[in-house]
Amino acid sequence: MSTASLPLVSVIIAFLNEERFLPQAIESVLRQEYTHWELLLIDDGSTDRSTGIAKDFASRYPGKVFYLEHEGHGNKGLSASRNFGLGKAQGQYIAILDADDVWLPGKLANQVAIFRQHPEVAMVAEGSVYWYDWADPQKENVTILVGALQDQVYPALKLMEHLYPLGTGAAPVPSGLIIEKAAFQKLGGFEDSFRKEFGLYEDQAFLSKLYLNEQVYVSSACNNLYRQRPESIVSSVHADGKYHAVRNYFLLWLQEYLQKENITDKTTHSLLQRALFPYKYPRLHLLSSKLLRKLSRL
Repeated sequence: MSTASLPLVSVIIAFLNEERFLPQAIESVLRQEYTHWELLLIDDGSTDRSTGIAKDFASRYPGKVFYLEHEGHGNKGLSASRNFGLGKAQGQYIAILDADDVWLPGKLANQVAIFRQHPEVAMVAEGSVYWYDWADPQKENVTILVGALQDQVYPALKLMEHLYPLGTGAAPVPSGLIIEKAAFQKLGGFEDSFRKEFGLYEDQAFLSKLYLNEQVYVSSACNNLYRQRPESIVSSVHADGKYHAVRNYFLLWLQEYLQKENITDKTTHSLLQRALFPYKYPRLHLLSSKLLRKLSRL
């Protein structure tokens, strides 16, 4: 089958000062078994060697790898950079790869095949290998699948019930996703307001919009390595004691989004109010938590 008969996948890597890991991420795209892709490298104002690295790959692979930057080499944040790439993408599907993560060779081939089998879905989400041994060979990697039954299609709204941040199941990471471009555009892409520490929830805000409005396929495949770093935003937000402030910011955004879009699903609203309870009524939450702990000991 010629590539002309296959859907084009636009791969978006947004990066800021990732000279250590960017080459490995790009090389993992170049090694994909599925070859009908374009790679958009979005520079979010890097001041290290990342800019030169990205430009070098673009010059070596013309027509396949493209270097893009904000006006004036500006820094606008991860969400804005991904949205900038979306605006330039030519593909039917959009695949996100974080600049410090790596894809295994079969990633795109597996997910495009699922789209061809299930044209009704707007996104395919797979699990991830939480990658520890890149830095310490003594540490074991951990495979975490998406926290809902795999290899099936979920209707709109259902995954809000199953997955973090309202449910208990593990959410997919950006490098494990592939999304129909039309759905991306319809939903308005990523939320630019989730910057700095609030960037911890920028992927969850977009995923929530998608879960609420579109059908999603959850795959049991796991073709991406999610690099675990002590300086990651997840680690820094927890270390700085800002997690609950960031989570509350997201929950209030979600409440406003539901109102704006007139989404009245009772299960979603119930889960959201339960998640907001500790922030709305901190003293009552503390008392009820203490009571529950005493009852459990009894």
